[in-house]
Amino acid sequence: MNDAASAIRVERSGRQGVYLLRLPDADPARLTFSEIAPGHIAIDYSFVPPRYRGRGVALELIRRAVADAREQGFRITPLCGYVAAEFRRHPEWADVLAGRPPAA
Repeated sequence: MNDAASAIRVERSGRQGVYLLRLPDADPARLTFSEIAPGHIAIDYSFVPPRYRGRGVALELIRRAVADAREQGFRITPLCGYVAAEFRRHPEWADVLAGRPPAA
């Protein structure tokens, strides 16, 4: 796991949660999600402060969510447009995409 991924924290409150990455002199980058069923989350929002955009920060947050999904056995529905676009760019994440059959 690289330094950015290891610095990402997950906070939950009931069925809501957020992946957070603290950044120097800026608000944290984040992905928000809701547990919509047991073993299924929907990522509904991503934010990276303007001065950190274009550096792969949001992609690191998504990679962490994908890694967590694999480790913990949940599926992801990407409602956020950016997250959905990254899932299209990364077919290797199909195993955690909701609506796909589990691997044999």
